[in-house]
Amino acid sequence: MRLKEVLNHIPFYQSTKAIEHMEITDMTMDSRAVKPGDLFICLPGEHFDGHDFVHQAVGQGAVAVLAERELDVSVPVIIVPDSHRAMAAVAGSFFGHPTKSLQLIGITGTNGKTSISYLLEEIFQAESKRTGLIGTIQMKINNAVYEVKNTTPDSLFLQRSFHQMQKEQVDTAIMEVSSHALDKGRVHGCDFNVAVFTNLSQDHLDYHESMEDYLHAKSLLFAQLGNSFVLENDKCAVINLDDDAADALIKSTAQPVLTYGIHSNAAIKAKDIHLHEKGSSFNMVTPYGEAAIESKLMGKFNVYNMLAAAGAALTSGIPITTIKQALENSTGVRGRFEPVMEGQQYGVVVDYAHTPDSLRNVLVTMQEFCRGNVWVVVGCGGDRDRTKRPLMAEVAVKYGDRPIFTSDNPRSEDPEQILDDMVEHLDGGYQRITNRKEAIETAITNAEPGDMVLIAGKGHETYQEVNGQRFDFDDREVARELLTRLKENR
Repeated sequence: MRLKEVLNHIPFYQSTKAIEHMEITDMTMDSRAVKPGDLFICLPGEHFDGHDFVHQAVGQGAVAVLAERELDVSVPVIIVPDSHRAMAAVAGSFFGHPTKSLQLIGITGTNGKTSISYLLEEIFQAESKRTGLIGTIQMKINNAVYEVKNTTPDSLFLQRSFHQMQKEQVDTAIMEVSSHALDKGRVHGCDFNVAVFTNLSQDHLDYHESMEDYLHAKSLLFAQLGNSFVLENDKCAVINLDDDAADALIKSTAQPVLTYGIHSNAAIKAKDIHLHEKGSSFNMVTPYGEAAIESKLMGKFNVYNMLAAAGAALTSGIPITTIKQALENSTGVRGRFEPVMEGQQYGVVVDYAHTPDSLRNVLVTMQEFCRGNVWVVVGCGGDRDRTKRPLMAEVAVKYGDRPIFTSDNPRSEDPEQILDDMVEHLDGGYQRITNRKEAIETAITNAEPGDMVLIAGKGHETYQEVNGQRFDFDDREVARELLTRLKENR
């Protein structure tokens, strides 16, 4: 493709050499991945600056460079004010703006994004739609699975992935959209049809300056739905009206808003809710009709997730009968309130809850049907928002009966210091066991019939990161091995 065409959406740039007839075959921001004919994009980052690797890229065959300053290389350098922002534009151009031909649903909020995305995948597949999914756990294109590094990957990865979905005749793409991605412009060039808001509670204050800044980042998804009304390309915002942030998000978009909730006067509402140890049931009232839902998913937070998914599906033209069928067939997402059963007489649940609000939601749910004590094994990640550490501990002590504080992913931090931050304001009523495997073993071996054990914080993750290194560690497998051993020794 001609480089001049790729640069169509960057009206203000300088080039150190003529590029009128130059062709590029691909583009990358990783100097190690450069192939002959590539455009190399120099991105300044927190730990590395792509400008420092430009000679390696040219040596491997890059025919042009996109950068934020002049560089002493033999190939043309396209100079732009912001290479992150420019990358989104050139990636969209190079891959033919694939989201214009996809139904694209974006989901943002502190909690629930992953669960809603998988519910939507099941709903659309029940309607015989071909789906793509990008999120915390993985990327899926139809039934093929691919690894992702971030909840919302960079703009180049996104446009390349949407192009692949387009080639594989995907009808609907579903994406988790993080506040980091919105703030950094990773989703620039993504033409969203539906934007979903779940909830807002404290998280990522290591990155955002305040909760107001965090909310502003979330609001960008709704503002980016556009300001005009085009009937042949309908847009819609689906917003949790029970959340305090709802009003600000409603004001941030010019597009129609479909609200959902339990306590407020929302357009989609759950009534006559019954929560129990095997799932939940409720009557879902919508502008498109009503449906009685009998779900295998436990807890009020999952009722919210189902309402959100129903809202996004309804505004996308999926019949309420299909939505009911999919919600009732769903067994949930791995690592999200996932039971681990090996014949024991007490419950063991692994959940990704890593914010005060999500931990509270899960513990409240367990207390509603637990006949004994609720054990909670939880820690906090290193190199992340320190202010939520004491809040996590407070929630565990308040809503759990037998809290055990342990290591999560300490990353570059001292695990003991993280635990100090969690418990320094507490008077007692907890155990502190730094080794995560020992902490899980303590809860499982001491739980009695009728108890519930929650292993929180890591969910689907299959590693533990200590001193910058990743080691194999899967909460589910650790719990399963312990339960199996106990069963064999009975």
